[in-house]
Amino acid sequence: MADSRNEVLSRIRSRQWDGLAAPDLNQAWTRYDDPQHQFAETLKMVGGRCVVVNSVEEACADLRHFEPFAAAKKTVSCVPGVGCSNFDLASVTDPHLLEDVDFAILPGELAVAENAAVWVTDQNVPHRVLYFLPQHLALVVPVARLMHNMHEALAEVEPGRRAFGCFLAGPSKTADIEQSLVIGAHGARSLTVYLVDPA
Repeated sequence: MADSRNEVLSRIRSRQWDGLAAPDLNQAWTRYDDPQHQFAETLKMVGGRCVVVNSVEEACADLRHFEPFAAAKKTVSCVPGVGCSNFDLASVTDPHLLEDVDFAILPGELAVAENAAVWVTDQNVPHRVLYFLPQHLALVVPVARLMHNMHEALAEVEPGRRAFGCFLAGPSKTADIEQSLVIGAHGARSLTVYLVDPA
């Protein structure tokens, strides 16, 4: 057995392959005449909601009229001026205690028009589970951080800078072989992205 294994490995090692050159990523990637519109339409297509606001106050005004937020019993906000926390998040040491959060308002570092993904990290969020456990989620992103495509986004995110980072696109969803779509299967049942445009 060991001899046949060594023979196979020896044959593999004897075949030298120089490999292929990596593709040139310096290309004219997809760009949009109106990236805000593209982001909003793509997010809508994947089950989310985009609201462009001029200030955090406008985001607050929209939240007050958004049924999932108005009906929420337990809310948390890690974005100053948008929504509120009705419990002391700083006192939570066990992330499991956040399983009953109804609505979370969290920061997004950048958004991508191409696929409606939002890059999130744990920079201002003490428990990363807040991106996944709440029933409903709102992300607040400066419109100046809206990228056209993933190539632009990946040049900006610096994945190793934080202990946690990921792209989120739309609410949680899954579909079985019968083409039955289920929203909120593994995470938030709704996702709202506030693009804040002070201009």
